[in-house]
Amino acid sequence: MSHSSRESLTRRRFLRTAAAAAVSAPAILRSAEAEILGQGEHRYRVVPGWGVLDDKTPVKNCHGMVCTEDGNLILLTDHTQNNFLVYDPAGKLLNKWGTAWPGAHGLSLVSQGGKEMLYFTDLQRHRIFLSTLSGEIKNEWTWPKDTGKYPKADDYHPSWTLHAPDGSFFVLDGYGRDYIAHYDAEGKFVKQFGGAEGGIVHWGPHGGMMDTHDPAKPTLLIAMSDQQYLLRLDTDGKKLAQYDLPGGNPRQIRRYGKYHYVAHLGDNWPKDQNCRGFVSVLDENLKVLSNLAGTPPVYGDDGKLQPMKHTQDIFRHPHDLCMDKAGSLYVAQFASGNTWPVKLERV
Repeated sequence: MSHSSRESLTRRRFLRTAAAAAVSAPAILRSAEAEILGQGEHRYRVVPGWGVLDDKTPVKNCHGMVCTEDGNLILLTDHTQNNFLVYDPAGKLLNKWGTAWPGAHGLSLVSQGGKEMLYFTDLQRHRIFLSTLSGEIKNEWTWPKDTGKYPKADDYHPSWTLHAPDGSFFVLDGYGRDYIAHYDAEGKFVKQFGGAEGGIVHWGPHGGMMDTHDPAKPTLLIAMSDQQYLLRLDTDGKKLAQYDLPGGNPRQIRRYGKYHYVAHLGDNWPKDQNCRGFVSVLDENLKVLSNLAGTPPVYGDDGKLQPMKHTQDIFRHPHDLCMDKAGSLYVAQFASGNTWPVKLERV
């Protein structure tokens, strides 16, 4: 496929799915609070009404969500009336800000100099931003023109940032040309790898995290969305492992304690964009332990995970999630009828 055709497909696909958000049905059934989600030791139930606001604070696609050290929750939406919503743990709105990011997408919370800061991406503005928790922009990064991989800014659609212990970070171009750019702790471009020639499949590198289990050798753990697997790379782009998640569509993976949590957009996405998603809980070795609103994980005699599927119509399209200090999960959803986040408490 030519660069121009691919760019056109990217634009059409994003706009089509975003438009669906305005007409989709509400994400949570009326009886959702009575349903138990998940299996084994990882079971949850919905907290009804958490975070629901009035029409003075609309959301569109709820893309990213993080939990700050003081327990507040920050939601990133691409609605330019209020891109950022700040909730307290009870779901009360504390603050809202941002009107300049129509393509707001990936959100990362980092500590710099003892202060919590936000990195976020904008698909339509082709940029990455660094801000304070209250919205003061401290830095921004435009398309990496000097690499020669992007003839124009509109070829670049960064989806998420991954942050290493040394302060450096990696940018996933998940909606553009699938390259991964590395910046040092000062924000200076270091290198780029991936892309088609690097073995990174298109509609793959969407979200992810730095795995620092071995601090001396951090790795990139990438949610490969439509490809239905997690990909582990070293910091030079060498493939180390692949973890298949058939029937899922991993948009983001987060680690809390010794467990990983994956937000799956849908169980038959993109073929069926009305399909529903679910959330997986994985152990330290990335074996699925529980599927919230999904089928129990089954591994065959060959050790391979059998295809998963949603079973309860709790979610529409989970896109990101975070966990508070009490162990409750918060799920932000894409193309889900303009719904606010879903809170799940541990059973």
